Amino acid sequence: MNSMNPIKVIATGACGRMCGLVLKSVLEQKDMQLVAAVDVAGTPHEGRDVGIVLGLGEVGVSVSGVDKLPSLINKLKPDVLVDFTIAEAAVKTADMAAENGLNIVVGTTGFSPEQLNRIGDAVKSRKISAVVYPNMSVGVNILFKMAEVFSGMMKDYDIEITEAHHRNKLDSPSGTALKLGEIISRQTGKKLMYGRGKEMRKRGDEIAIHAIRAGDIVGDHTVIFACPGERLELTHKASSRQAFASGTVKAIRFVAGKKDGKVHGMDDVLGLNSKRF
Repeated sequence: MNSMNPIKVIATGACGRMCGLVLKSVLEQKDMQLVAAVDVAGTPHEGRDVGIVLGLGEVGVSVSGVDKLPSLINKLKPDVLVDFTIAEAAVKTADMAAENGLNIVVGTTGFSPEQLNRIGDAVKSRKISAVVYPNMSVGVNILFKMAEVFSGMMKDYDIEITEAHHRNKLDSPSGTALKLGEIISRQTGKKLMYGRGKEMRKRGDEIAIHAIRAGDIVGDHTVIFACPGERLELTHKASSRQAFASGTVKAIRFVAGKKDGKVHGMDDVLGLNSKRF
């Protein structure tokens, strides 16, 4: 992007807790401009200043229903759409953004493989650029890279994944835990499984993911590598959702101005695919 022109951002899921933090971070950036805030149609917040809704003070951008999204895109010509909603809604929003040549950053989780393929097809066919990833935290994405490296060296170890989130989180296991499992499975050839009942004895050829939902836990993820006599653990603990918002800002900058028809991950945003790793 031209440094003289701010990156114009439109957000869907704007009144949600996570997207609210993202909007606060966007508003703090000198090179970004929030041009529209969208939430579910019929929301009681519609027409109110999104800054007032989120407790940030007046910011001069009113909340619009998602039914207004096409006209907002056409009128405001944003550079990047940020989505923190639910999987079904995010797929429709990604389709709409692609049709309008609008780059996207999607932090929504809980996608099925078919839904991810649909987003990928839209990005490729319309030659837009996207960052779609289950966790925007810088630390978590370093954890992904460490899990990839370590699991390649510890294929003979027992490997288990635990994750803990607040009691109201809808998807289980978390998208982050699933991503960790996919990375480790690819490196080791072990199969993923979810939980472990009393009849499910450890065989050694599986990676079990265990989910905890309790209280107000922001997000904890641990990969355990164990063998007789020792174990090694990789752990990331988020103490605030601000970690995810800060990573989203990096993703917005990364994707702004690109038109490569690709879906990128945070590993691309953070340069974790470079040769030094």
